[in-house]
Amino acid sequence: MTEAEAGAVPGGARRLPGVRGFAEWAGTGGESVAPKERGRALRDRVPRAAHAGFDPDTSRPDAVTAVEESNQGRIPELTPIRVGRMAATPFAFLRGSAGLMAHDLARTAMTRIRAQICGDAHAANFGLYGDARGGLVIDLNDFDETVDGPWEWDLKRLAASLVLAGREAGADEDTCRKAAHDAAGAYRRTMRLLAKIPVLDAWNAIADEELVSHTDAHDLVGTLERVSEKARANTSGRFAAKSTVPTEDGGRRFIDAPPVLRRVTDAEAAAVTLSLESYLATLSEDRLPLLARHAVHDVAFRVVGTGSVGTRSYVVLLLDHRGEPLILQVKEARASALVPHLLTAGFETPSVDHEGRRVVLGQKRMQVVSDILLGWTTVEGRPFQVRQFRNRKGSVDPAALAADQIDDYGRMTGALLARAHSHSADPRLIAGYCGKNEELDEAIATFAVTYADRTEADHTALVTAVRAGRIAAETGV
Repeated sequence: MTEAEAGAVPGGARRLPGVRGFAEWAGTGGESVAPKERGRALRDRVPRAAHAGFDPDTSRPDAVTAVEESNQGRIPELTPIRVGRMAATPFAFLRGSAGLMAHDLARTAMTRIRAQICGDAHAANFGLYGDARGGLVIDLNDFDETVDGPWEWDLKRLAASLVLAGREAGADEDTCRKAAHDAAGAYRRTMRLLAKIPVLDAWNAIADEELVSHTDAHDLVGTLERVSEKARANTSGRFAAKSTVPTEDGGRRFIDAPPVLRRVTDAEAAAVTLSLESYLATLSEDRLPLLARHAVHDVAFRVVGTGSVGTRSYVVLLLDHRGEPLILQVKEARASALVPHLLTAGFETPSVDHEGRRVVLGQKRMQVVSDILLGWTTVEGRPFQVRQFRNRKGSVDPAALAADQIDDYGRMTGALLARAHSHSADPRLIAGYCGKNEELDEAIATFAVTYADRTEADHTALVTAVRAGRIAAETGV
């Protein structure tokens, strides 16, 4: 057989006849124009300045109706807690209203470049958590709404949230707008960087120790160090020490701390425990010996954060042979609030066979490092995700930052968002669209200020409805 017959190319790479490339296998190939050029060409159809626009239409539900609709399917006695949390501040309202914002975003400019998006990428949904070797990483950390959708939706939600957080922190309007502008700029510059470097390097780019320098977020160093110190102490062991008591047989059990933590019936605890068998099948086999060295001792119900209040969420206490705890969270996974609005915007959405699986796979697609015990299960016909609880988690409260830190935080989160999107969308394509100048940054900042104003009006409407008794709210929980 000659070299030509074998597929060899003298002085070059071997050609293997009949073998397609990885892009074709993955269903992402077939484009004859380079991604960067395709991105540039999109500017003619969707000018970058168009992203400044936001004009609510007559189909937009009022704020109270939107909250009531989002409460459907939740545990009724817990929805007043959710409403009370949303009524606390405009930023808190935004945190709980991903569906309402998706309604609005479906009517804004879109390039129709798709990525795995968080769906709820507000400024408080970034944080620290532990990796398998005891280190800390910082990334997006909430994926309840994750879907395949338009990258702009995440960026606009982040930018608007930064304006609201800055206002709550007492920053002036120029500073708040600058935070949104800088978040978009960091997103754009990071995407350009990821488009230029080797793909394998880009996949794991912006190591955490380089993040501050990459985003020029040096004013945040002290804050991040304090958050990191707290995160290292935020473990299953510490939670168990505060929330459990010894039992006569040498184990431990949860103690009631209503309304946030409460014990459940034996039947409910048994259903959650039995669901862990199917959860094991969603894990990599190398994780199974780790869990096999623990035994389930108790199950309790625990109320979760603003957007998820009213969903079913359990903490499961496991102990090893030394009595050391490992706590799993078994959290109900509802359909993403973005789906109906994606359909309105003309985006086809694939059918989902299990909402917990959607959340877990979406998280793994966006994070560089994910929880090694991340999986999913079904409890009495409802889909749930499973993850470690208190896995050295820590977060920056963007509404508590000093005025000179909010723009640093914007740059940092904008860079992290770009990295997350680049795992599913070709960074060359988005970078080609975003370009080198600040036209997109200005447009996103303008949108963010306008949408923050709209959110403040929505928040006022909710507070008025609570005071009038139209909708029940429980505060301070």
